[in-house]
Amino acid sequence: MRALVTQLRPDGTREKRLVSDWPDPCLPAATEFRTHTTWSGVTNGTERNDLTGGNYATPDEKLPRGWGYQNVGRVTHVGKEVEAVSVGDLLYLSADHMEYVVTPQDGLYVKLLDGVDPHQAALFGMGSVAMHTCRNADLRVGERVLIVGAGCIGQFAAQIAAVTGAKAIVCDIDAARLEVARRIGAAEEVVDVSGVGWAESIRDGGYDAVLDFAGVVGMEDKLLSAARERGRVLFIAGREQVTYTFNLVQWHELTIRQNSHFDRDDLGNFCRLVERGLVVVAPLIRDVVPVTEAKRIYDMLRDDPGKLLGTVFAW
Repeated sequence: MRALVTQLRPDGTREKRLVSDWPDPCLPAATEFRTHTTWSGVTNGTERNDLTGGNYATPDEKLPRGWGYQNVGRVTHVGKEVEAVSVGDLLYLSADHMEYVVTPQDGLYVKLLDGVDPHQAALFGMGSVAMHTCRNADLRVGERVLIVGAGCIGQFAAQIAAVTGAKAIVCDIDAARLEVARRIGAAEEVVDVSGVGWAESIRDGGYDAVLDFAGVVGMEDKLLSAARERGRVLFIAGREQVTYTFNLVQWHELTIRQNSHFDRDDLGNFCRLVERGLVVVAPLIRDVVPVTEAKRIYDMLRDDPGKLLGTVFAW
């Protein structure tokens, strides 16, 4: 079958491209079902980490390997004990970029609601990470929330924060991404921190919660300083280590949290908000391309990631 897999190049660097001879999955067992992929979405941060050999990348000796968690597919086979889905159902699944996927009935997926555009659902994984983060941050009505990084997850987080009644302030160094946030209109304010610098743009101590989706090394103390007394700071983007000044946290009694993956509750709630029009996906999709063009997209993700936002592959 066809699959998108990360491989080593002769010079030791990595690339991700479409192969046509990846092993087919077996037919589903009694408690499993099989889907045929129609759309899949690039998970920019996770997949770039793998392409660059980052802190949670696949070790060289285990390549080639597929990796992703945004897959939209139609059910083609169900095991005899499966009750949750039926043949013909269209699902979002936390699964690789593979032509066929076998999933346990208690796996991480959601049946798409009628009002959801299937190709937009290919970004539901990043949306669900944003949902999990906002729930983990325990956002409340009227709170000021600093969202660091206006990639897809940060953009979704701003929208979810607005739904909760919080006031989202989005900052980034990319003017084009900030313009997307302006057009969506969920953020109370967008702040360009590329020119005058962080200190002149972000007032210290003013934010009830700081959600870091950028993962810039060495920014930890600045993120902590932006939080008000007894505020919350969430480190989301991947880091090898987190280093910060202890007294910054102690004096202000800050809470530091980290996220794991999302769960089915996050996924279901995100799908519901999209179906009701409270969260929009379309403005974040910059590229919809045939899966045969994946190598070009992944080369860009590895070498010039700022040119990408949401990318969806048509299978």
